[in-house]
Amino acid sequence: MRDPLRLRRRVVVAALAGALLAACLAASAVGALRIPLPHLIAAIAQCFGIKMGRPASPIEDAALFAIRLPRVALGLGAGATLGIAGAALQALFRNPLADPGLIGVSGGAAFGAVGWIVLGASAPAWMHDPFSTPLAAFTTGLATAAGVYWIASRGARSEIATLLLAGLAMNALTAAGVGYLSYLGTDAQLRALTFWLLGGLGGATWREIWPMLLLMGVAGLGLLSLRRSYDVLALGERSAGHLGLNVELVRRATIGCVALGAGASVALTGIIGFVGLVAPHLVRLLGGPSHRFVLPASALMGALLLVLADLLARMAAAPAELPVGIVTSALGAPFFIALLRRRLAGSVT
Repeated sequence: MRDPLRLRRRVVVAALAGALLAACLAASAVGALRIPLPHLIAAIAQCFGIKMGRPASPIEDAALFAIRLPRVALGLGAGATLGIAGAALQALFRNPLADPGLIGVSGGAAFGAVGWIVLGASAPAWMHDPFSTPLAAFTTGLATAAGVYWIASRGARSEIATLLLAGLAMNALTAAGVGYLSYLGTDAQLRALTFWLLGGLGGATWREIWPMLLLMGVAGLGLLSLRRSYDVLALGERSAGHLGLNVELVRRATIGCVALGAGASVALTGIIGFVGLVAPHLVRLLGGPSHRFVLPASALMGALLLVLADLLARMAAAPAELPVGIVTSALGAPFFIALLRRRLAGSVT
């Protein structure tokens, strides 16, 4: 007899994958230049040596491969990374409010990007490469997460409560740094800072995104390898230790993978809120709490949410576009408030 819950989870994963494919096609076709779906499919098929239908025009071809597909690829990678990182941190902290920004990596990356934009203007010309700002963001994001772990460590161990408090303190410190640098910036620099503080996928190029997508993939695979450990950890740290789980090793691996993946994501997209917080909750509502299901499904859900949010950001104020962080926060906050109210009503009854 088949397990109905297992079947349900397979259906959920298949539905998420199908919805994500449809969202990617829509995001690739819709924009200031609308590309008909047959032209879009023919252009992509031609890359694999398959000729089908009427090919896209040179303008459509250039818009698709130079602008749309890199943007969609970045949305896929960043959304999947934020989703799986949020699920992993919620499992590690056993706290449904945990997300990648909790360990300071988002604030640290924003501080690095803002610092380079404002202070890097006086750097030598050879240092002004398109990859310089993302590299600065990635480096400071990792350094901030490492600082949070160092603050919370005592000997060879770290405490969950101290990690949370250290993350809050580091976020406050980096926010103060960003505020000070914003005060020093020129009008032109302040306009550039908006991207990093509100988040966006615009301007993505293959040259910039492929190294970071590789790091996101490594981080995601690392977190997936810990999925069984998170199920054991749900019993409590003491019980998990009695069952033979090296809790401190799981904690270090989780923090390291989240810092690597979220740092790479924020380095290219800026701060995008609520994806890592909301995606795991939606997945648990659909298929239960097993992390063998939650982690891969959260990656799919996070990618779907970010690709759709970016599509909405481009359509809402066309021909201009909203920062995608505004869209994710505007949609995620009401959902999360409703979820909290639902849980509160359940606890009262």
